[in-house]
Amino acid sequence: MSSDSKNWTWINTDPATDDDEWRRRFARARENGIDAVLPEVFNNHLAYWHSQHLPVGDAGWLERLVLLAHEAGLEIHAWIHCMTCNIPEIMQAHPEWYDVNRNGESAVDKPAYVDYYRFLCPSRPGVQDFLRHRVSELAAIEGLDGIHLDYIRFPDVILAEGLQPNYNIVQDREYPEYDYCYCDLCRSDFKAASGIDPLTDLDDPSASAEWKQFRYDRISTLVNEHLIPVGRAAGRQMTAAVFPNWEHVRQEWHVWDLDAVLPMIYNSFYNEGIDWIRRKCEEGVARMEAKGMPKPLYSGLFVPGLTPGELKEAVAASAAGGAAGVSLFPMGGMSDEHWEALRGRARP
Repeated sequence: MSSDSKNWTWINTDPATDDDEWRRRFARARENGIDAVLPEVFNNHLAYWHSQHLPVGDAGWLERLVLLAHEAGLEIHAWIHCMTCNIPEIMQAHPEWYDVNRNGESAVDKPAYVDYYRFLCPSRPGVQDFLRHRVSELAAIEGLDGIHLDYIRFPDVILAEGLQPNYNIVQDREYPEYDYCYCDLCRSDFKAASGIDPLTDLDDPSASAEWKQFRYDRISTLVNEHLIPVGRAAGRQMTAAVFPNWEHVRQEWHVWDLDAVLPMIYNSFYNEGIDWIRRKCEEGVARMEAKGMPKPLYSGLFVPGLTPGELKEAVAASAAGGAAGVSLFPMGGMSDEHWEALRGRARP
């Protein structure tokens, strides 16, 4: 068995559940092969720890779970939304922090797809400071094993194929209303580097590999230079939830200096079968190795889209593709039969 072998599960925000119930849930997870839990402690508008710079939901939830998870023999990693921000005070005080699409529309006023898709722009120094502060607060929490970055990307310029009918759209190319970010700072920085204004000088900005790479690099710089060093300096593991279709969210995660990646290989979202999970694990591992950035990959599986039998197959497919384990979303979606299937899991 690989020393990196580990299974994870994401836990939706749930501060109302009492300690005894968490003990029961954690014990069950541990006895069925889970090694690490990822509680959602910032959900794009409320923090669930003793934050001094964010609106707080339940101030002690994360600190409480740290003790309970360790009591059960589980690692605990704080799962935070990063680029999405629906805090009214931030939107009012700093509208310039938000992404702008190719039509010139701000995510504050016209978010793509759903109301909570108000994404911040990684080019903004204020945004970088805002996110560093969040990671710094979490890194100071005694006993926390790691910090897990989610929504660390731009909005989806093309949604997964299985999700497009939910919005009555067909995305056969990159349409302007979903293409970010064209704020004045992104445009001026790109022009300073390339001599090109992506909005006025390119007939088809979506065809420019250089413009795409600029945006990949903006997210990668935020992760590698602004967030990872803060957490790692405090001894926290740094991980991220990432996309298999990374180009569509400008998320070049194979060059990120993380301790591990947890790609959300939700096959049902892409109208794909179980073997697709294996292929996406193989591709992710190969891309990281090709960039000289190898690290454990844990295959994110969408429990509601898998029968217990399919879950067992998906775990085996992940291992066959080189994954060091799996991460299940959400823990609350695991039925008795799903837990039984995981108990008979294949480990690398």
